[in-house]
Amino acid sequence: MADTTVGGPGAAGSQGVARPSVLSLPIKEKAALYSAYMPYLTNGGIFVPTNKPYKIGDEIYLILTLIDDPTKYPIAGKVAWVTPAGAHGTRAQGIGVHFSADESGQRVKLRIEELLGAALRSSRATHTL
Repeated sequence: MADTTVGGPGAAGSQGVARPSVLSLPIKEKAALYSAYMPYLTNGGIFVPTNKPYKIGDEIYLILTLIDDPTKYPIAGKVAWVTPAGAHGTRAQGIGVHFSADESGQRVKLRIEELLGAALRSSRATHTL
């Protein structure tokens, strides 16, 4: 679980406005990327293992690294779902982050789908659904 949170969920800035949490997610293997990616969300999304408390709709700023790609992808997004500790079926605790519709979200969605290729059509189990 590589998780760096700055500000924390609902942290207020100097003007009382909640700042997005910052999370870091390095994905080192194609199988891990397949398990975490959520292609069925409109803009794409990814499962982020974390034990921090989040609510659906919380804003997230994610720094994603993919397999052997040296690029760090900064992505704005929102929590689409929460998998709590002790979830049914021994699912990993964490959050599903829906990528924003902006350029950063679309760029990483395309890069992930390029890396996964034909695996996107697999029926193997994932962390998501």
